[in-house]
Amino acid sequence: MYAIKNAKLYTGTGEVFENGSFVVEDGKFSKVNNLAQVDCEIIDLKGQFVTPGLIDVHTHLGVFEDGVGQDGHDFNEMTSAVTPHVRAIDGINPNDTAFNDARKGGVTTVQIMPGSANVIGGEMLVVKTYGNIVDQMAIRNVSGLKAATGENPKRVYGSKGKMPMTRMGVAATLRKKLVEGQNYLKKVAEGKGERDLELEIIGKVLNREIPLRVHAHRSEDIATVLRIKKEFNLNLTIEHCTEGHLIADYIAEHEVAVSIGPTMSSRSKLELANMGWHTLPILENAGVPVSITTDHPVVPIDHLMTSAIYAVKEGFSETQALKAITINAAKHLGVDKQVGSIEDGKDADFVVWDGDPFDLRSEVVATYINGEIVFE
Repeated sequence: MYAIKNAKLYTGTGEVFENGSFVVEDGKFSKVNNLAQVDCEIIDLKGQFVTPGLIDVHTHLGVFEDGVGQDGHDFNEMTSAVTPHVRAIDGINPNDTAFNDARKGGVTTVQIMPGSANVIGGEMLVVKTYGNIVDQMAIRNVSGLKAATGENPKRVYGSKGKMPMTRMGVAATLRKKLVEGQNYLKKVAEGKGERDLELEIIGKVLNREIPLRVHAHRSEDIATVLRIKKEFNLNLTIEHCTEGHLIADYIAEHEVAVSIGPTMSSRSKLELANMGWHTLPILENAGVPVSITTDHPVVPIDHLMTSAIYAVKEGFSETQALKAITINAAKHLGVDKQVGSIEDGKDADFVVWDGDPFDLRSEVVATYINGEIVFE
């Protein structure tokens, strides 16, 4: 048990306290900005800045390893356009150097998912960025099923003369598997179904036990995703949402959360031609919950805060930007009761900065996960 005092405290909920304080006990926050007499070690930060641990909602840490080349690419099972039964957890190397980079950059929680080569890519999970056994790092497993629209599955399979070759084919492939899942659930309910790993996870999506998280850049692909959401009554998030600003009001009608990014990357393909930071404030102003992602390793994970800074330079407020990598991100992942803000009862994941976190010159002094220092 220890207490932090005299920090400029960003809670992640929009509140900022000039002389903020809190107690850490059993790995949890307590007495946030209400520090009375406590019998424990007191750490006086003397005006340094504190934020919640940062959260990246869309990464490939550990399944697309840094510094090892093709041998570390365990994120796309490109033997079939539909692989719902593969699990990111089985491909994660927790010793990937990017986990240490994450901690250096103040990132304490990430979602790790398969890539976007397949129409359905597999299961994903949410982990803390410290540990050497993924099962023990996980805080939500399974956190969603990856799907993808657009150029990636078209390119991978269309170039082989296989379906899908077109956007029509991508949508049809996804619908077909969802219908197979509906039929499977009926058989199971009748006591006739044998266990099927592919359709079992599809059934969880159809029953709204987990969300379908769909890679979609262009506005027509986003509209297709929303069409399918309505057809099958899915809990769904849109990942990347690059042209979301073109149809922001329409997206807002469908009650979906979106991740935006990796906006610091180049416009490397047709789908990214309209990419820009303006997407964030336009969607936010339309009432769409937004998070910022690096899509590591497309943008290195330690530049999550850098991405938020660039968003502010282009019209996002500091409050909105911090929420997009803390509490909004936690809500996107369904873990906001545990992480995402400095509030009583939540995990004591926080970052100490030597200056304003929105100043690119500021550095992380220390990163804490569950109240323990994991970087200093």
